[in-house]
Amino acid sequence: MALPSPLRRLFDYLPATTPPLEGWQVGLRVSVPFGRREVVGVIVELASHSELPKEQLKCVHNVLDDTPLPADWLWLCRFTARYYQHSLGDTLANAMPARLRQGHPMAGRTLTLWKRSPSAAEQHDFGRAHRQAALWELLGQHPNGLASRVISAHGFTQDTLSRLAQKGLIISTTQVLTAAAPARTQQSLANPALPLNREQAVTLAALHEKLDDFHPCLLEGVTGSGKTEVYLQLIDAVVSKGRQALVLIPEIGLTPQTLARFRQRFNVPVLALHSGLTDPERLDVWEAAAAGRALIIIGTRSAIFTPLARPGVIIVDEEHDGSYKQQDGLRYHARDLAIARAHHHRIPVLLGSATPSLESLQQALQGSYRHLTLTQRASRHAPARLELTDLRHQPCRGGLLPGTVKAIKKTLEAGKQVLVFINRRGFAPTLACHACGWVAECHQCDARMTLHRQPPLLACHHCDARRMLPPACPECASGDLRALGSGTERTEETLQGLFPKTLIHRIDRDSTRRKDSFEQIMKDVSRGDPCLLVGTQMLAKGHHLPHVTLVVVINADGGLYAADFRALEHSAQLLEQVAGRAGRAADPGRVLVQTLHPDDPHLNQLAEHGYAALARHLLTERRSAQLPPFSFMALLRVESPQVDAATQLATHAAQQVRDWLETQPIQVRCLGPIPAPMERRQNRYHLHVMLSANKRSHLHQAASFLVNWLENNREARRVRWSLDIDPQTLS
Repeated sequence: MALPSPLRRLFDYLPATTPPLEGWQVGLRVSVPFGRREVVGVIVELASHSELPKEQLKCVHNVLDDTPLPADWLWLCRFTARYYQHSLGDTLANAMPARLRQGHPMAGRTLTLWKRSPSAAEQHDFGRAHRQAALWELLGQHPNGLASRVISAHGFTQDTLSRLAQKGLIISTTQVLTAAAPARTQQSLANPALPLNREQAVTLAALHEKLDDFHPCLLEGVTGSGKTEVYLQLIDAVVSKGRQALVLIPEIGLTPQTLARFRQRFNVPVLALHSGLTDPERLDVWEAAAAGRALIIIGTRSAIFTPLARPGVIIVDEEHDGSYKQQDGLRYHARDLAIARAHHHRIPVLLGSATPSLESLQQALQGSYRHLTLTQRASRHAPARLELTDLRHQPCRGGLLPGTVKAIKKTLEAGKQVLVFINRRGFAPTLACHACGWVAECHQCDARMTLHRQPPLLACHHCDARRMLPPACPECASGDLRALGSGTERTEETLQGLFPKTLIHRIDRDSTRRKDSFEQIMKDVSRGDPCLLVGTQMLAKGHHLPHVTLVVVINADGGLYAADFRALEHSAQLLEQVAGRAGRAADPGRVLVQTLHPDDPHLNQLAEHGYAALARHLLTERRSAQLPPFSFMALLRVESPQVDAATQLATHAAQQVRDWLETQPIQVRCLGPIPAPMERRQNRYHLHVMLSANKRSHLHQAASFLVNWLENNREARRVRWSLDIDPQTLS
């Protein structure tokens, strides 16, 4: 039995006295006693004996399902738990909808409709039963039927409904609320496909070569090159065979526009799975996909665990995006699971991006993935090149150079839109005293607090601590407190002062907290009126902004010199993605990048030759340093409120691994322990131990040993720890 527990082991139970209708099977959900609680578990093995005496075993209380959970879903959960060194029970609990974890039936919601029986006469004598006669007349006005709640809203009781049913005058039909099965004769397309250019046609033809086999492809296409149209036509070919397509997108903000485009094109059920759905809605979609009624499923990271009755293709859009990696609990990567799942089902998998991750690019360059490219934009304009502008020794107003302000003014006067990108929320990165140098720091983290103006407060973006603005310096009592640097709020305020008659939309996590606020902003922007968009990386991820012709990057230096070896890759991807918002329609685009390091060789290579050239240069550097993708990593994170406890466990664990490695015929490097880049966060001290190997199998052997040692060590039970396979950040 796999139970929702962090323990990496299974639990033995005796069968319930009443067996399931179809007998005991792997995949059935059951409710069992676990300590003082009643929990929902999943049967993963059937055995005739146990290592424990029979008198110590407890019985299964209830069987929750007549049929087991989908077999493809169970396989994926087993693979995930094994690869990421995680508890199988916890993996199953994370992968299933909340309603199933709570013991609800494994079925989507249905709607019961009441209508007149076809065999009933049009006229009927009800005598004194006036309410029955009135209900009969009402149902006659609705030949397709009425739901019970609608009938009740008209003032009719369940008793009146039952009496008509007993007389055989009315009948009920049950409809599923989510994704009714399409008719066999139904055409899959609601609107015709768009014509493809030569590159798109060649790409689609290559994808059609292996629609019935495992076919991993990397589609590297510049922003605006029509990757989505390739996705749509590939899906049409799959759906026409009665098979299902799973499309992963990185952010919930992209879901409405993606869903709208897919529903306009297809005449079959297109469903979405993301964190914005209610628990019953998530179960509805899950069940519709498992039953095969939903032919196209679009979702964010967790949608990779959606069961599919007839899988046909998996598409991962913006495959490089870091949001595909879960950063706590079960630390899986949805892109990597998509590859594993496609291999298991023997179906094609398509990874699309304008800025591929170095892992995927290396797989394509060495021939493991098929490498497909789109170099032309649909607008036929060349992608806008980055123009580096020197921030040094020049006056700035709110972080904007005079030349940048002139370019913004010229663009607005031409009736176009401008995107100003600054990847910092709030008004300013920090508040400081000009008299003594005091800086507002978080009391719980090794970080400075961000100054916000709406509402006025200091906030830590790492632990979410907040406090009021001090009236004077806490150190010297000086009133000369100054905001240092710029955030989205300050940039918005500056632009409002420079362009008072221009509409400004600020888009960050703070301004889009209200439901549907982001979608409303996008609707306003899509009208094409001249405006300014000020935002963080929320704006850089796949949004089609056809009226934006100028993109301004306030400061491009954030990721150039960070401690994480992936920082430059991620920074370059972000710059290229945000630059891709310019010039996507009839007018060419321009991208101004303000920097304090205009001579940086990596930044210049990105500006002059594009991301593809920089990515290949970074791969050469990674190969020399034996860093991923030319090696494989696992990161042990240890944290505790007491620095000594964290240090002791991390040191002991690292030494145990080193001693064990001396007895094994495998090559694994053990580094650390070292403090995390931010050692103190949320009043807890964080340390890292890194395992690195040139062979994935060697890494997993060492990781398995480490996990087993930690689970059986009393010292580890007093300290929080986690093991991250293939970490994407070192924070």
